[in-house]
Amino acid sequence: MTVLILGAGSDMAVAMARQFAAEKYDVQLAARNTSFLQAQENDLRIRYGINASSHAFDAVDFASHPGFYESLPVKPDITICVFGYLGDQELGQTNWQEASRIIHTNYTGAVSILNVVAADYAARRQGTIIGISSVAGERGRQSNYLYGSAKAGFTAYLSGLRNRLFHNGVHVMTVQPGFVYTRMTEGLTLPPLLTAQPTDVASAIVKAAKAKKNVLYVKWFWRYIMLIIKSIPEFIFKKLKL
Repeated sequence: MTVLILGAGSDMAVAMARQFAAEKYDVQLAARNTSFLQAQENDLRIRYGINASSHAFDAVDFASHPGFYESLPVKPDITICVFGYLGDQELGQTNWQEASRIIHTNYTGAVSILNVVAADYAARRQGTIIGISSVAGERGRQSNYLYGSAKAGFTAYLSGLRNRLFHNGVHVMTVQPGFVYTRMTEGLTLPPLLTAQPTDVASAIVKAAKAKKNVLYVKWFWRYIMLIIKSIPEFIFKKLKL
């Protein structure tokens, strides 16, 4: 069994690669920073005795995605879309380049590559696609609505993809990690009780993938936190500073 990790340079992706390698999956690492991937690849081979490989991948170079996937020496059984970009909300409000980067990294790039993967899996009538979305996409907030709107789109995309590919024997899982301690969230003040470690996310994903869960909240209480947030009437919600 082989797992492809798109955006393999992130903290969550590193933890996922190790967790799947510990389960004796071969691992394909894909990201822009191939020098970092090479060190990770060597570590996985030595530590877990599995086959690992590194591949150059740019989420926003949409035209390269079909060729990238076709060039893989082995087509993966599981594909995980981890890449993302939190960005600067305030800058993005007036700077289209920043807004565009947030949107294209979190949504357009994910749709572009997963459309390619989905076509292959549908033809083979097998495979698992896992998308890392965000609870930020469940209701727009003034502090990060550019990022949240892109993740909302990604969540809807994964839901539709799951509906479509079920009939082809392909499983699609949406992951809602909640707050996670990573390089992307450095500088943010995160509540410890609500925040997961990358290893928590990786362990939960491996278990949920085996169980073929449709939607995974890494910390179960986020499902109910977001249910409460979504139930706040709009005339009240718009007055809040969130």
